[in-house]
Amino acid sequence: MLTVGIDIGTSAVKLLAMDKNGKVLRTVSRDYPLYMYDDGRSEQDPQDWWNQTADGLKELCDGLGDIVAVSFSGQMHGLVALDENDNVLRRAILWNDQRTGAQCDYLNKTIGREVLLENAANVALTGFTAPKILWVKEHEPEIFAKIKKIMLPKDYIAYKLSGVFATDYSDASGMLLLDVQKQDWSEKMLEIVGVKREQLAKLYHSYEAIGTVTPEAAKETGLPTTAKVVIGGGDQAVGAIGSGIVSEGMCSVSLGTSGVLFVAADNFAVDKSPAAIHAFCHSTGKYHFMGVTLSAAGSNKWWVEEVLSTEDYAAEQKNIDKIGKNPVYFLPYLSGERTPHNDPLARGAFVGMNATTTRADMTQAVMEGVTFSLRDILVRVRELGANVKTARIIGGGAKSPLWCQMTADILGLKVEKIQASEGPAFGAAILAMVGAGAFANVEEACSKLIAISETYSPCQEIAALYDQRYPIYKNLYTALKDSFHAIATQ
Repeated sequence: MLTVGIDIGTSAVKLLAMDKNGKVLRTVSRDYPLYMYDDGRSEQDPQDWWNQTADGLKELCDGLGDIVAVSFSGQMHGLVALDENDNVLRRAILWNDQRTGAQCDYLNKTIGREVLLENAANVALTGFTAPKILWVKEHEPEIFAKIKKIMLPKDYIAYKLSGVFATDYSDASGMLLLDVQKQDWSEKMLEIVGVKREQLAKLYHSYEAIGTVTPEAAKETGLPTTAKVVIGGGDQAVGAIGSGIVSEGMCSVSLGTSGVLFVAADNFAVDKSPAAIHAFCHSTGKYHFMGVTLSAAGSNKWWVEEVLSTEDYAAEQKNIDKIGKNPVYFLPYLSGERTPHNDPLARGAFVGMNATTTRADMTQAVMEGVTFSLRDILVRVRELGANVKTARIIGGGAKSPLWCQMTADILGLKVEKIQASEGPAFGAAILAMVGAGAFANVEEACSKLIAISETYSPCQEIAALYDQRYPIYKNLYTALKDSFHAIATQ
């Protein structure tokens, strides 16, 4: 029994084939263009996604054996609009597109945060889909009038494979059109945005099969027509499946370009504070909380490669020797900040240097600052009722044993690394296994297919030192906020 996981990323599609024991047999990647502009627009052509996915599947499936199911992880929030003949009406507007500031202001201020939280569990951000629809409605009315189907990126590929117009609850949570608690489209949000229910896909759980591969798609991809198409989910939720974050209070810490703290939850809750913790459906069928710090490993990359002019990360960490006692602080707001400040004008800063400050002290401060920003998210998630005890760490920053231990010490959590490193594509292959009937549910699948490779436990003495330093870090943003805004608007 083999399944295929497909991850529709921003730079490439990643595909993998996995057997019933969780062994990855083959991986394939195909790049496609990304169109970014100086005014903040970011777009891709959905046909490029399909062409490269179909081509990649041919290579992946060649001589591999009987593939019983395929599932997906996808970049979230992107607006894919089709006409009555299923033609793509315009390039997809992506998650990192920044053109919708005015539409977000309209939703958050004119409609009001309270209305959004009551009906969609989240406030409007430029990444979300609903503001993109409003932008098209205002700036491209001739295109808006032709829209018959509104899709997310991975749903377009699922549609091309199966002919079924479908989405899942986890990905739909990021559209600002879903009543997350009720797990149904919000009639109020549809009215506000000006779309009809029939323009939106049928909702499924991430592990549910929506159909099988059509004969036409089989010819283009090499997949058998008997293969089930399992709808999958948004990349954060499916990546969490790939890390085994499926039970109440389990947490993943992603040290990628951005940093994400993702917490599985049995019960629904809404964050009404300015921190705006995301409350989304999880690919397990339950819920999750998620917060984002925008420059995590990205801050470290900036410091090491741009400032220190090296790519030897290990060498830069070798002389770090003031664990828990570094007097230098770093605010990692190089791209503004999402959680908990929701402030695009926040800026990066070093504070506390003196004549004895070393290169290693500043490298340490960058790593600590990123991890303190993740603690900001953890504190707020706990205030919402999540009982977080264990974290699993992923992303490029997790390659550093020092950063893994620092994460355990600053967050006060046992931190685990898993053997699998394929992330969302692996999670998608697990969902395909569940959809094919190999496991009763996602939790059972993860317990059988995911293994721990390393564990880092908090050192109580060092954790206590970080507990003393954290309030200082936390107060720095408040102290510097006005200066950040003055600098950003000069």
